Amino acid sequence: MAEESDLEKTEPASARRLEKAREEGNVARSRELTTFVMLGTAIAGLWFSAGSLGGSLGGALRHGLQFERATAFDPSQMLARTGLMALQALLALAPLFAMMVVAAVVAPMMLGGWLFSTKSVAPNFGKLNPLAGIGRMFSTQTLADLVKALVKSMLIGGVAYKVIVGNLEAVMALMAQPVSAALPQTVMLVARNCALIAATLLLVALIDVPYQLWSYYRKLRMSREDLRQEHKESEGDPHIKAQIRRQQQQMARRRMMAEVPKADIVVTNPTHFAVALKYLDSDMRAPRVVAKGTDLVAARIREIAVANNVAILEAPPLTRALYKHTRLGDEIPGGLYTAVAEVLAWVYQLKRWKSEGGEAPRTPTDLAIPESLQYSLKTA
Repeated sequence: MAEESDLEKTEPASARRLEKAREEGNVARSRELTTFVMLGTAIAGLWFSAGSLGGSLGGALRHGLQFERATAFDPSQMLARTGLMALQALLALAPLFAMMVVAAVVAPMMLGGWLFSTKSVAPNFGKLNPLAGIGRMFSTQTLADLVKALVKSMLIGGVAYKVIVGNLEAVMALMAQPVSAALPQTVMLVARNCALIAATLLLVALIDVPYQLWSYYRKLRMSREDLRQEHKESEGDPHIKAQIRRQQQQMARRRMMAEVPKADIVVTNPTHFAVALKYLDSDMRAPRVVAKGTDLVAARIREIAVANNVAILEAPPLTRALYKHTRLGDEIPGGLYTAVAEVLAWVYQLKRWKSEGGEAPRTPTDLAIPESLQYSLKTA
């Protein structure tokens, strides 16, 4: 039961899931919103251009109906006059058509935004599967679309019936008026009646837009397993990442250990910390930390130092200060110059004593460590 509930798609879609769906051309769209915007644009165009549009259409109609008797018996001239009348009407309606084209392009972007995806137009032979088509016919989405279409038809049909019945006398009165006056009134009447129908479509769109958004995000919901799989794909498998980190740490540790035989001195805590220092007067402004570590790593640094005859000095305060305030490859802090200089001087004296003999150098003790650089195990 736990596994089944875990596989249920109860989690909201992640940003990556939404982006992937968008790349595939899958965005929220509302046909009702598009229909309302296009109808509203047509109504606005008719409303503001009723006078000029009516005059242009009336002029085209008058010019088309005024002709000589001989023209009526000449098919070529009648065809030419009909074409000219159609061209005049088309030019008169061209601004309205242009507004409709703009509305048809802009309306879908109001909900899902601008989208151009080649994946949505790529051939998908799976859509030709008749079983899948039958399944879509009896799906919840199809039922919802059917109910929505029926409700929309009833609303718009009812409003259209009321509009037609309410304006029947005004329509009949247009027949008694001259064409020049009847056409502008007809355009205004059509625009006013369409505005009432558009108001009904606005109500439908206000219901459909939230439903489409809810349906869209519901389809893209994910299960917890989906989220875990997506996290693995985007961030990488945590087990593999941990293994890579371990390998990187091992490689870095091997490189660090390879520098210990080249060090001038290894200072220790004596058991918890170990820091190896190297100084070349020609290449370095100050001694550098070439290796450092705690516990087992510190023990390994000491072993390598003994095997390669690198001097080892027990200097707990200095070792802790170096470990705390430096990284591999860093120069030592300025506050430790004096203490480290004393240690390096002892190293050079120790080398001379081993090669030439004489009195053994005194091992440095009580090295001066500034209070700001001191590091206590109690406060670590």
